[in-house]
Amino acid sequence: MTNAHTPTQRLHALDNLRALMMWLGIVLHVAINHVTIASPLPWRDPQTSHVADLLLLFIHSFRMPVFFVLAGFFVALLVARRGADGMLKNRALRLALPFALFWPPLFVATAVLAMVYIHLTVRGVPGIDTRLTPARQPGGSPFNTMHLWFIYQLFWFSVLAWAGVRVQRFVPARLRVVLARCVTALVTRRWGFLVLALPLAFVGVGYPSGFVTESGSFLPTFAEWAQSGLFFVVGWHVHGQQERLLALFAARCKGHAAAGLVFFAATFVLLGASRGAGGTGTHQLPHAAFWIAFAYNATAWLWSFALIGGFVRWVPRQNAVLAYLSQSAYWVYLVHMLGTIGFGILLFNAPLGAIAKMGLNIAATSFMALASYELLVRRTPIGTLLNGRRNENRAARKSTKTRVFTTR
Repeated sequence: MTNAHTPTQRLHALDNLRALMMWLGIVLHVAINHVTIASPLPWRDPQTSHVADLLLLFIHSFRMPVFFVLAGFFVALLVARRGADGMLKNRALRLALPFALFWPPLFVATAVLAMVYIHLTVRGVPGIDTRLTPARQPGGSPFNTMHLWFIYQLFWFSVLAWAGVRVQRFVPARLRVVLARCVTALVTRRWGFLVLALPLAFVGVGYPSGFVTESGSFLPTFAEWAQSGLFFVVGWHVHGQQERLLALFAARCKGHAAAGLVFFAATFVLLGASRGAGGTGTHQLPHAAFWIAFAYNATAWLWSFALIGGFVRWVPRQNAVLAYLSQSAYWVYLVHMLGTIGFGILLFNAPLGAIAKMGLNIAATSFMALASYELLVRRTPIGTLLNGRRNENRAARKSTKTRVFTTR
């Protein structure tokens, strides 16, 4: 059953989901400190665990896909409310400006902490030795976007969306209708996720686990644009038929979750078979690499739809806790790497197992990020920069009701 609503009502379910995905970034980056497999980062705690491996593979399978589906949805929402120019202005203020302001100090602080952690990993004591840092490609830049690659890439997707809106009047109406119907079919048909996973399997075939690993480069590869861009486009399309599609996701969330579990298990089996047959780490056998990529990306689509539908169905309203987490999510995203690396350094020589260290790091980083938000950000110009004016948000909440989709 779908409740009546107006176009200006806010989907708290998607805000709630976005806040959870932000927090899972802390869990993910803490887990990387303790993996037993090849790590995407050049440091590692002496205590490792297969639980960390599982968390890394599990969270990575859906976290960024969900983010980009939601990003596409909200960019389309802004275009519908403010027009293409208004959307681009908003994205410049909320994405480009924070990136320009926060990237320099975060890059310096993160680089220093990373060098200390690498020194600990290699020599067992804190210190800084630039000779221990991984070598760059010849001619490569020493700078990268770090974990801020998401807002960097999202801003450029917003620019492309603006350009697309501007030129769409030159595209024949019949072609636009056909393309929209194709995307709708892929999202609504039960086999659609298999087709959506296919191009991602081709671009991800050369990466570990078949999922494109972001380089953090200011000039991302085609594979990085393609991986994120397809999820963004689907999110954009979902906004255009949000009543129908969100209700459908809510109705099918259990089935999507179960099917995703099957493909996630298949990814494990294929990874194990590939390594057992001679593939190691990033060098799986060629004939297996495609199927690993395909299974993992099928998981990404299924669990993205399942999470969106589950939150629409069961977490449609915003209580005080969820509202606070949603408001603080952007700041937590910006600073959480300082915590996961910094507390990783402090816990490096602690006489604890990997699970205990992970739990302490997650708790300490969460507390640090939320406390700094409350004390330094929430009621300051920084909070206004990241989240908009709070008085406007309160007025909007008073003037509208929560849009709720439930399936009985």
